[in-house]
Parts: sequence; structure tokens; C-alpha cells
Amino acid sequence: MSDGRVAVGQAAVDQLLEVLDLDPTGEMTFRGMSPPVGPQRVYGGQVAGQALVAAGRTVDPERFVHSLHGYFVRPGDPVEPIAYQVENIRDGRSFSVRRAVALQHDKPIFFMSASFQRAEEGLDHQAPAPLDVPPPQDVPTMTDRLSRYPERLGIWGQIPRPIDVRYVGEPGWVRPGDRPADPHQRVWMRIDGKLPDDPLLHACALTYASDLTLLDSVLSAHGEVWGPGGLVGASLDHALWFHRPFRADEWFLYDCLSPSASGARGLATGRMFTTDGRQIASAVQEGLLRRVGA
Repeated sequence: MSDGRVAVGQAAVDQLLEVLDLDPTGEMTFRGMSPPVGPQRVYGGQVAGQALVAAGRTVDPERFVHSLHGYFVRPGDPVEPIAYQVENIRDGRSFSVRRAVALQHDKPIFFMSASFQRAEEGLDHQAPAPLDVPPPQDVPTMTDRLSRYPERLGIWGQIPRPIDVRYVGEPGWVRPGDRPADPHQRVWMRIDGKLPDDPLLHACALTYASDLTLLDSVLSAHGEVWGPGGLVGASLDHALWFHRPFRADEWFLYDCLSPSASGARGLATGRMFTTDGRQIASAVQEGLLRRVGA
């Protein structure tokens, strides 16, 4: 499907799958590309998702990724291919650890450590999911939101939309003054089409999505917005823990909260819950935040 301007639905998801399908260039090296239309720098969720693809392809498929920790060190050029180099840190009886470095022009733009574990039984508990959140079908779509702010459309009107994103409260790209302060940034998400049944691919898709709205919770705490009249930002680091099996093409609530902001940096935490209340993942990110024009 398409709305005449951008790819949406399964067409956009198929494009995302192409972005995540890296070309092997050696036993532990891969090459990734960016979408033909996108932001002026590589989207952080893309390079993190691709790095996880690279690392995961060197691990026994019986071992599922349970955590990743990455640092964004340089802005990526969306026109240039990205080279991924994977290092085998350890293969133990239960865990495998990999380090993946993303390079452009022979310089790292991102590096990540990821750990994979074979399935085991053990203790099981979680904090309860938020109860005061409307279901995704009762929340405005991205198209509904954008129709109110055509002047804020920007890159959203040009790039494919493989993720169905539905903000429970006001998003960070509304006009200055239109956003009340809210300690929580809650968003329903799902990959807007069908994904293959590969658990690694679903983890990579979730990684891709996890960078999309997390840092906005820092702005939400102050009622601030992105762009003119507000702030600009960039991800500095990103960590993600996977707790339970899930499908990224089914609805999950991304419940984000910022515990601290200082020194032009903001810390954001996020929890992801399925519609039946299972916590599938947790995320933490710190980002650089500066006033426009500062």
C-alpha cells in the first residue's frame, strides 16, 4: 500500500527487510545500505538493528539475543555503505558474546556488544503494565496526528513508514506550546506488516523501533518539542534487554520515562509490553539535547 507519497504497510516493511538483510563480505564481515530516501544522517535504530543482524548471523541460532549495549560515535552518511565487522568475544556453554563495529570511511560510527543465551528455565516475575492506557485502536494514527501539523511534516512526508506508531499523548513534533508536560511518553507500536518467523529478525526490528521515540520522553517531561522553537538531539548510547518471546509485528506499548536531564544530556528509560501485559523488553538511552540555534 501507499498513500501516494511514501511507502506504508507491507511495502514499507519489505523495504525495511531489505535494509536489515546485510550482504556478507567475509566470515565475520558484512555490508549494509541505508534506504534511498531518509534523514541527512543514518537513523540510529537502523545502524543498531543492522549491527545486531551482523552479530546474530555469527551465533548459533539456538541462542537468542538477550541484551545489547551500543555507542553512537559519529553521524552516519546515508549515501555510503556501512561496513560491519564482528568479533567473537566468547562462546560458552550457555552464552555467546559478540562485538560489532559499524564503519564508514574506515572510521567507526557505532559499536555494540551483544549477548546471546540458550533457552533456560528459571524465576519469572515482572512489574505490572500501565493500566491507564487506551488500546491502540482507540489512539490516533500517525496520519491523523500529521494532518494537524502540515508545517511540521518534514522528513515524515518523504520516508517509508514500516512502523505503525500511535502516540497516547502529544508527540514531540507538535508546535511549541501545544504540548503539556507529561512524565510519561507512551506509544503503541508494531511493524506495519508481516515479518518472517525468525526470532533474530524480530529482535532486530524491535531494536530498529526502540530508538524512534525513547529520547522524546526527556522533552515530554518539560512539555518541550523538537525543531524550531524547541530542541535538537542525537543519541549517544543505547541499551536494550529482551525478556520474553515476542513478535515485533504485533502491538506493544512503549512506556518511556526520563529520570534525569542535565549538562545538555537527557537519560530516558523505556519498557515494552504486549497487549496482554507481558513485558518483552527494556531500553535505556542517553542523548545530547540542545536548544535550536544554541
